[in-house]
Formats: sequence, structure tokens, C-alpha cells
Amino acid sequence: MAMLNSLSGYPEWLPEDRIVEQRMLQIIQETFELFGFTSLETRSVEPLNVILSKGETDKEIYCLRRLHATEEEADKNLGLHFDLTVPFARYVLENRSKLTFPFRRYQIQKAWRGERPGMGRYREFLQADIDIVDSHPLTVQSDIEILQVMGRILSVLPIPTVNLHINNRKLLEGFYRALEIEKINEVLRLVDKLDKMGEEKVKLSLVDDLKLSPNVAAKCVELGKIRTSDGVALQEQVKGFNLSHPLLTEGLDELCNVLTVLNSTGSSNVIADLSVARGFDYYTGTVCEGKFADFPKYPTVVAGGRYDNLVSDRGVKLPGVGMSLGVTRILGLVLHEGLVQASRKTPACVLVALVSEQHRQQSFIIANLLRDRGIPCEVYPRADKYGKQIGYADGKGIPYVWFPSETGDNFGEVRDLQTREQVVADPKTWNPQEDKLRVTVVKNEEVYKSFLNSSKYSKK
Repeated sequence: MAMLNSLSGYPEWLPEDRIVEQRMLQIIQETFELFGFTSLETRSVEPLNVILSKGETDKEIYCLRRLHATEEEADKNLGLHFDLTVPFARYVLENRSKLTFPFRRYQIQKAWRGERPGMGRYREFLQADIDIVDSHPLTVQSDIEILQVMGRILSVLPIPTVNLHINNRKLLEGFYRALEIEKINEVLRLVDKLDKMGEEKVKLSLVDDLKLSPNVAAKCVELGKIRTSDGVALQEQVKGFNLSHPLLTEGLDELCNVLTVLNSTGSSNVIADLSVARGFDYYTGTVCEGKFADFPKYPTVVAGGRYDNLVSDRGVKLPGVGMSLGVTRILGLVLHEGLVQASRKTPACVLVALVSEQHRQQSFIIANLLRDRGIPCEVYPRADKYGKQIGYADGKGIPYVWFPSETGDNFGEVRDLQTREQVVADPKTWNPQEDKLRVTVVKNEEVYKSFLNSSKYSKK
């Protein structure tokens, strides 16, 4: 088969990078389950009418069709899902009679989005989602719990610090209604781009495109500039506008509650950021975006919020709240820049050397005895000179090489490639150093410090 050029936007990791990804997924999955969330996987395709009903995403959808399909075929209106929330909503509605509510699920699965590939943006990507959906109204405590789960994961993963920027759509909508703004969704989308476009460009668009008065536009921008981790300060700053609306009061109270509880439970790096609105139409309350604290130019790596009307059909309404962790987007930074790395390129802790073809069975016996005791190993495939076999182990970062006895009177010797110490050993009793048994994933502190001084993803 002819070799193809790599496709832009469809990442493929090297083996050592895949180890980093798998370790991160293990941490994510264990944390989700620690909070009692159940695993779920939905199909990759959805009817286009389902996908298109939840926001302006038509330009990003990949349609699915058989190569020789006819116009009459039923699957001509299928598309690959662009996120995991919409398929989850459909799944809950279809299976609600079989589910126990509140339903708490996590989902680690790929999604596809036809956007232009670029910094942190991919056409095929892995997401890790959690959601709580109930048949009764959800309280703000569910919002808090979702944020706590994500906060814990982000604090454990070996990645740069991520700040969670939270807001409330009720607060924003109430503020805009108090200003008698009619095009609320359009204003939300513009204010959400405050970091990207800048204060003056947003004001200009609000005035020229949405026909707001300069005074109203200025107030929208001033609200969006508020950032604080203090609930009391947040109350004072918002009330300082002297505006009144029931939604504004409700949203502000909810946001301050979330902020206060998270701070009191030790959840750090949580900031009330009143520019955050989220682009999808289905959000109704708390919204959140997670961004690298030291790399503000890099796209959002965590996002989500409350959706009270998304899971609804024919009079049935199941409110929910959830968040999505962009696994591929995080890896795109930490792997590309070398900020995180695996301690070796393979899970193998031991390479069992091959003395000769006549001794192959002996190498297999040693390897299996080690595996029976939970020690990962591999057998070298050819009877090359020991120097070449050692070079192979060293190239993959395998810490030990086992040399079987050429006489067969014992199991041979094992060498630590780091210390060069070589001892007679028995695979039924020998143990590697604890820190060398399993491949580990660590943050490269030297690279990280050097990278902080660059301006690639910062605003310097």
C-alpha cells in the first residue's frame, strides 16, 4: 500500500505519546467513577435534524454517506456528531424508561468537527464528558459537583495550571433585558469573544452591527470585563450598574453561591468571568470555560454548563448539567511542546535477551515467570550480539535487560541499564525498583520553565 501524507486535523500520536494519553485517560476515568458516574458510549452518527436543532453548527458537520448510495437511501441524512452532549440528550430521551434518575454518566469518545485545523483545533478529537440529568429540577449543587469533578481532574493531571472561568447565562440575559436589548443571543456571542476581539472591536460591533447605543454597548463590555474569585466583590460590582431584572438577580445569586462553595471546599483556580457565555444555544444557567493560566492564547480546554431544555421532547423535559474535557486539545499543547513525557516508550520493564535460537524457550520461560508476577517484559526477537540487544532496550527506555544462562544451570543475570549493576537473579523472586516497574508520565519542568518565557501562547 502506498504511504499517504498525514491529514491535517487528524492527530496520530507516537507510541510514547499514546502512553501519556492513556495515563491521562486512566486518571480521568478513575476520577469520574470516584464520584459515582457510570460509563456510556453512544453511536458516532446522528440524524442531521437532531444535530442541527441545537445551535449554529451546520458548517462544521461531516455528513455520512455510502460511496454508491442512491438518493432514496434512508441514511443520506446522517452526520458524525460534533460533540457528546447532543447524542447524550437523544440517548436519555430514548431510554428514559430504563434509566434511574438522577442519571450520572461519563463518556470518553471521539467527535468530529469540520473547522479549520490550527493551534489546538482538530477535525477529529477525543473528549471526556460528564453529565447529570434528572426528572426533577436540578439545584445549583449539581453545577457545583460537576465543577468539583473537573477541578480535581485538572489538579491531578500532569499538565500546566488550568483556571476555570465561570459565569451564569441568567445573569447575562437579565442584564441585557434590563437594558432593553432585543438581540440577546447575538450580544452573548459577541461578548463571549471579548478576549479574542478586544474591548474596542466588540463595542464597535455592538453599535454598528447590532445597533445598540454607545452607552448600552459600553455597559455590556464593562460587565464582560468583570473577573473575580470573591463572591462579595462580584455582588458589589454587578449591583454597581444599578440595573434590576428577576433573571439578573437569580443568575447573580447562583453564580455567587457556586463561587463561595467552591472556594470553601478548597477548589482553587476558579474565577467568575462575566465574558464567558458559550456559543451553543442550549445553555440556560451556569457556564464554564477552562483555560491554561500561563497560555491565554491557547483555546479553551474545558467547557460546559447547565442546560434545562436540551433533553426535551413532546412535553418531557429533563434538566441537565455537564462539562467536557478536550483530551486531544490538551495533548496538542503538552505533547507538541514537550511539556509532558513518558518515562519510556514501552510498558516493558525488562527485555529478556536471546542467547541463541536453541535457547529461545529459556527466554520465553523467564519472560512468562516475570509476567506471572505482574512484571511487564518482552523477549528480543533475534539472537543478535548483546550490544545490539542492549541498544534496543536503551532506545526504548527499558530499564533492565535479562541475560539467560548460556549453560542452563540457572536463570542467568539481570542488568540495570542505569546503574550498570548486573546480578544473578531468579524470575520467581527478583523484583525491579518500584519506580521502574511501571512507565510513568511526568511534567518536564525544565522545558516548562523555558516555555513560560516564550510568547507563543501568551499575550506578551
